[in-house]
Amino acid sequence: MKRSVKRTDATSTRIPISAGIVASIVAFSAAFSIVIGGLEAAGASHTQAVSGLVILAVVSGAISVFMSWRTRMPLTAAWSTPGAALLMATPIVAGGWPVAVGAFVVCGILLAVTGFFPVVSRLVQRIPATLIQAMLAGILFPLVVAPVSAVASSPLTVAPILIVWLILNRFRPQWAILGALVTTLTVIGFHITSTGITFAPAEFIPRLEWTTPEFTLQACISLALPLYIVTMASQNIPGVAVMQSFGYTIPWRSPLALTGVGSALTAPLGGHAINLAAISAALIAGPEAGPHGRRWIAGMSAGGTSIMLGILSPGLATLILAGPAGVLPALAGVALLPTFVSAISQSFAIAAQRVPAALTFLVAASGISVLGLSSAFWALATGLVVRGVLTIGRPRGAHAPKATRDTP
Repeated sequence: MKRSVKRTDATSTRIPISAGIVASIVAFSAAFSIVIGGLEAAGASHTQAVSGLVILAVVSGAISVFMSWRTRMPLTAAWSTPGAALLMATPIVAGGWPVAVGAFVVCGILLAVTGFFPVVSRLVQRIPATLIQAMLAGILFPLVVAPVSAVASSPLTVAPILIVWLILNRFRPQWAILGALVTTLTVIGFHITSTGITFAPAEFIPRLEWTTPEFTLQACISLALPLYIVTMASQNIPGVAVMQSFGYTIPWRSPLALTGVGSALTAPLGGHAINLAAISAALIAGPEAGPHGRRWIAGMSAGGTSIMLGILSPGLATLILAGPAGVLPALAGVALLPTFVSAISQSFAIAAQRVPAALTFLVAASGISVLGLSSAFWALATGLVVRGVLTIGRPRGAHAPKATRDTP
């Protein structure tokens, strides 16, 4: 009997530990190339971008360990993948990388203030979700199209990545991105071998690089505000919903404040935003992660794994960036495709809001920059104005089109 009890206890611990490790590896594989690409698009050098990757993984992992231990719930933090995608689609702000870092600090402060003052969160939630998702879909559109261009220009190196991703999506969807990453590294390995590229040992050692932030009103409006809205709407709010769907009532204010403070403190070292985990949270909060009362161990395991991956990330980043043309956009594109599909479907879910959502999507996808403000800002502004024109002063439901054969 005692042996049976010990075996049960060991199993109830081993399962959540394994679930946390898998969740962290899958989440890291799906997004680290996007983070590198986003930081470099914002003006960071390679070493600054790697510094950001390291500090984001390590600090979000440490926050995950602390929150899971403190709350006894599988409550984890992660970097903002949609936020990194926003950086990839946004032109470099005037003033370059130091000004972008200043915008990251402002975003972190806004996230922390949202945790300390719930009224701010309620204001964000008043922005129609269809418009926020349409803005996100427009930001992601050029990135998810990139694999198409990449396979056309470099079929021999990009096609294997897409084929493996597609096959695994058919049979083992949860491993599709990890499989694409392994294939990408294999392609890069052949490329390095055939071209004779060499690396300095220092390129594989984690190193943090400080950037003193600079602040401009333009960057606050054009970058910090869209980054904050995307992070709140696409990560923090869904993250809470995921936890609630598995029977967890999380203390909203303190985790949000903690991740916001973490974001602000990591910004000078290259971190753009830290938030509550959303998609990866489902991997450690569900029944596959063990008994309900033991899943907090999965959160700690995921956090510890994230710290280790952060330490190893300079080597991965160095290898990825040494690859042939097209492999990084292809990997980032397939990693972002599920987020794009979710965003575009939610954008047009409500018939009465499809016109504002469509215009929001188109403006965001255009990549325009007017008066120094990014397309993300103008997309949301356009959507809100058009929605106001179409709805304000009209009876409730009067603006909704009647269902016809031509109306989807």
